[in-house]
Amino acid sequence: MTTPTSDIDETSPRIAGKHELVEYLEAGCKPSEDWRIGTEHEKFGFLRENLAPLPYEGKASVLAMLEGLRDRFGWAPIVESGKLIGLQRDGASVSLEPGGQFELSGAPLETIHQTCTEVGRHLEEVREIADPLGISFLGLGASPLWSLAETPVMPKGRYKIMMEYMDKVGRLGRQMMFRTCTVQTNLDFGSEADMVKKFRVALALQPLGTALFANSPFMEGRPNGFLSYRSQIWTDTDPDRTGMLPFVFEDGMGFERYVDYALDVPMYFVRRGGKYLDASGLSFRDFMDGKLEILPGELPAMDDFADHLSTIFPEVRLKRFLEMRGSDAGPWSHLCAFSAFWVGLMYCPVCLDGAWDRVKTWTAAEREAMRQSVRTLGLKTPIPGGATMQDLAMEMLDLARIGLSNRNNLSASGENETGYLAELDEIARSGKTPADRLLERYYGAWNRDVRHVFTEKAY
Repeated sequence: MTTPTSDIDETSPRIAGKHELVEYLEAGCKPSEDWRIGTEHEKFGFLRENLAPLPYEGKASVLAMLEGLRDRFGWAPIVESGKLIGLQRDGASVSLEPGGQFELSGAPLETIHQTCTEVGRHLEEVREIADPLGISFLGLGASPLWSLAETPVMPKGRYKIMMEYMDKVGRLGRQMMFRTCTVQTNLDFGSEADMVKKFRVALALQPLGTALFANSPFMEGRPNGFLSYRSQIWTDTDPDRTGMLPFVFEDGMGFERYVDYALDVPMYFVRRGGKYLDASGLSFRDFMDGKLEILPGELPAMDDFADHLSTIFPEVRLKRFLEMRGSDAGPWSHLCAFSAFWVGLMYCPVCLDGAWDRVKTWTAAEREAMRQSVRTLGLKTPIPGGATMQDLAMEMLDLARIGLSNRNNLSASGENETGYLAELDEIARSGKTPADRLLERYYGAWNRDVRHVFTEKAY
């Protein structure tokens, strides 16, 4: 979720030592009855008339969408420097990504049924505002048509800092910011040991998540050579804050080890006086010692550390919960399926153990090889032992189905949560990712005209 724009409380206590950071993460531990599901997804807005991306301002714009949702559906505004840049309601938020991607960060909910209802309600509200304005939205992992120069920049202070820094540390950072969309789910843990096991399983299986949801085969009007170009982008964005985190699998992994990692990740910014101050490349360890050169003598508050955690982008991210980050955005049904898949694996101890047994012998090199290969090979990616990602998909879906069945959360019509896996079952059985299907349409019925994706796949 994008960091909300507000100043830190200047009267809040300042961090006295690393132990407080460890305690901050540890405070995320919850009994299983309090575990919740947070689902986030991004989507590209466009003008139906000419398929252009949405500008921030104007009659048909990002701002018009935000104002419409605020005024008609009771969302509270989030304002930065006089600009409306987000909304909040009932534990959920709508925020803007750098290129105008529209993001719903859902409230912490108990069931996949509730998650799917939340996503459906959001898309209905969006459609009600968007339709009269000639706006639609597209759920793909990467922008299929617009060049980087054609993509608008949203008026959020952190993005200017990030853009300038990205150019120093990788080749594709701006592509990530302006031309990608993802789906994420945020899941809880019960203890440090539970966090570590979930972290390890989730990291090992992120390439599978990339394959099942691969949905970004186009760029600037033509195939880009990848099934998940979004995943490709993340391999050349910023090596200091991305990737598969091999240390998570090492002895001694726990909250303190992640804090040590986070402290070694260069900073982006500090929020003070209603503005984002450029701290790019500076050390949070120096900040802890009162030696941050842009705020000499000042110590960080815990909100500063929370901000810093939000600027770290590994395939799985630890805050006071775990974020699954390795998959492309897609249609509404895929958003529900995404959370269902991970909840089925992570919230059933027997299923989590089964998943860990399957992946625990993989080496860091093998996990990275799968991450690299899955961008182009999808479910055909080889996995250790001679099987393929397709085989692994069917195994993990079987486990996820058991986990969801054991939860026994019933909808109003008496259905449990396993039905949300149906589309993933079809993908796994066929071996064809969503990107493979799009490419079939491109070379077939679309006659190599990618613009058809805006009508066939729009929300």
